[in-house]
Amino acid sequence: MHVGILGGTGPAGRGVAIRLATSGVEVTLGSRDAERAHEVALGVLAKWPERSLAIDGLDNEGAANGDIVVLATPWDSAIATLKPLREMLAGKVVISMANALVKEGREMLALIPPRGSVAAAVQATLPDSLVAAAFHHLPASEMENLDSGLEADVLVCSDHPQATAATIALIDAMPGLRPLNAGSLSQAAAVEAFTAVCITLNIRHKVHSTLKMTGI
Repeated sequence: MHVGILGGTGPAGRGVAIRLATSGVEVTLGSRDAERAHEVALGVLAKWPERSLAIDGLDNEGAANGDIVVLATPWDSAIATLKPLREMLAGKVVISMANALVKEGREMLALIPPRGSVAAAVQATLPDSLVAAAFHHLPASEMENLDSGLEADVLVCSDHPQATAATIALIDAMPGLRPLNAGSLSQAAAVEAFTAVCITLNIRHKVHSTLKMTGI
């Protein structure tokens, strides 16, 4: 399995990358700048020299060659990043992990994108791709640290059963994460918005909390 991460050089993308690579997945970090992506990939590998991790860095077009592609760009650059890659991503599972948020004082506030969620906008931009929404509530610093003891549930939404199954299988192999099928892509609006609450709690309590659903 080869997973490409668009905008993968930021904390969120790096965290997903290292957890995927630990599970034996080949990962390509994508960026507008291929040289920066390469440098970031080398930096990730240098932090875990005792582990055999298959992580490299290319431009976003190179990352789009993955069997599955994760969108880890900031929400306001997501669509601009995807438009030139539309044909390359046709038929592929694309996982959107972006949240439309803005910081105001000590709080994060959720914005409402025109289509209700970033994931819905991604699906509209990529009509021939199988879009899923996942990875929204994960603290990036804990994801990057394989010794953090992270335990978290990951909510997965999609209108495509194939995308749901592929995303759940991918997450299930990642250490510390449990995937949960949260329904259709329409649920992504609530999932993305709730991320604002999670981050606000972390800011106020100076912690790196995670989402855990009991009774399931």
